[in-house]
Amino acid sequence: MTVSQTPPDSVADAERKEQERPERTEEPEQTKQTEKPEKPEQGEKSGQEEQQPEKPLLKNLDFQALWTSEAFAALAKETAEVAYPLLILSSTGSAFYAGAVGSAQLITASLLSIPGGTLADRMDRRLLMIICNVVRVVLLGLFGALILADQTHPALIFGIAVGSAACLGISNPTGLAAIKQLVPPSQLTQATAQNQIRYFAATMGGPPVGGTLFGVARAFPFLSAAVGFLVSTVLLLFIRKPMKVEQLAPGEKRNTAEGFRILARQPVLRLLIVWIMGSNMAFTHSGVFLALIATAESRGASAGFTGMLLSIAGVGGLVGSLIAGPVIKRFAPSKLFLTAAWIGPVAAVLLANVSGLVPLGIIVACVFLRGPITSALFLAYLAAMVPDKAQGRVLGAVMFMSMIAAPVGVFAIGTIFDQAGPVWVFTVMAVVSGLAALPTLSPRIRNLAPPETYADTVSVDAKPADEASADTTASATEPSDKAPADNEGETR
Repeated sequence: MTVSQTPPDSVADAERKEQERPERTEEPEQTKQTEKPEKPEQGEKSGQEEQQPEKPLLKNLDFQALWTSEAFAALAKETAEVAYPLLILSSTGSAFYAGAVGSAQLITASLLSIPGGTLADRMDRRLLMIICNVVRVVLLGLFGALILADQTHPALIFGIAVGSAACLGISNPTGLAAIKQLVPPSQLTQATAQNQIRYFAATMGGPPVGGTLFGVARAFPFLSAAVGFLVSTVLLLFIRKPMKVEQLAPGEKRNTAEGFRILARQPVLRLLIVWIMGSNMAFTHSGVFLALIATAESRGASAGFTGMLLSIAGVGGLVGSLIAGPVIKRFAPSKLFLTAAWIGPVAAVLLANVSGLVPLGIIVACVFLRGPITSALFLAYLAAMVPDKAQGRVLGAVMFMSMIAAPVGVFAIGTIFDQAGPVWVFTVMAVVSGLAALPTLSPRIRNLAPPETYADTVSVDAKPADEASADTTASATEPSDKAPADNEGETR
């Protein structure tokens, strides 16, 4: 019987394999141990899915602190704004100088909104708003003290008014840009709608308060405005969430002109800002009120009746701000923009042909009704589309473009009225607003999705999404022999 024996070499090989076998068996276990944590356990998975529920906007204390602070600042601004012409008329008697100061304020605020937006993208936004408020507290407080001392030189009034307007131009884009830092994307539309209430309430409440205080003492409107800005500053301190902007990446430059470039590249924002500029030129508040006042006087209306007419027209904006939130929730954005755009020319045609004065106020009130709704919706799209680090610059560009059109409209309305009368004023308003409304017929506006679907779709210092996708499609269909050259270029 032959017994097969394992050769010595085979025995050595077998022993070596036996020693190596545990290493091979341990390796899968080691891999399994390293991969195991990557699979979330049931408790961890449920914890991720059940994230902290979204707070209602009214319970968002940071946003409400910002909103209340800005409300006090807006009321203070409107209170002082109406007192400047009253002070100039009482001290110099020059309506021309009062108008020049008002124009200088508007131009300063519009021009300073551009660097203001740039600053909002470079530094802590809460700190920037606090600085602007403190400067206005000092300016208006000292100005009130000087008025009490009977020191009201025209140059001093001009300097205080323009200095306050400069702070307004810087703080406006900053306050709007801060909304995206404090509010989740799903609540941006609601937040911008709530902002409209603040603006129009201050516009309605500030002038009567300022006029009443001026009647008591000429310094009181400015001293009360200083107190208002001080309260606004204190309320900003209650915002707990950090409001610092994303730090600059290596080699990144946040150019001021980038805000304008983003508006030009993004089709939706580009089409809407064209309409907004034309609409502001035709239906700016100052211009429409000038047209109503001149028309009422030409038809023999008393000063009291003219004031009532302006009140009827102004109520439209306040009502629009109150219903902006529910209306935006109920109706599609495309329908809202189309309706708002074409209300303008239709209303202007009616203004040119209707008889009587009360109907004029009602028609203008319907035009002003659309303002808060479309403003809230446009700002919601801007907040959703534009990254946080570019919010300030884009808002600065928007404010400059929308505000700079207003003086043109006011000047044109006054000139046309002197030369041809109210019918031609309203006819020109119909033509301008009609041409401005044409971009809203674009398929991009007619098929507009809700704002939250466009979250951060705008690239900063890059091509827009449509062009990028077109480039990707084009490169995908190009011959394959071009790929190595492209890769080589990327390597270089």
